Amino acid sequence: MAGKTDQMKGQAKEAIGDVTGNKDLKSEGKADRQAGEAKEKAGKVEEKVEEVIDKAKGVLHPK
Repeated sequence: MAGKTDQMKGQAKEAIGDVTGNKDLKSEGKADRQAGEAKEKAGKVEEKVEEVIDKAKGVLHPK
């Protein structure tokens, strides 16, 4: 969820920076948006790793 929030915040800063001609704000928004995308991808990878671990536990220690 934090990743989506950062992406939205970044998009807003980029848009405001673009409209006002504030290149620093636009750059900051781009960085926020990219950080949010990275957080979201990391979260998805973490979920996949947990799935693999759970499957491995089931194979090694069947009930």
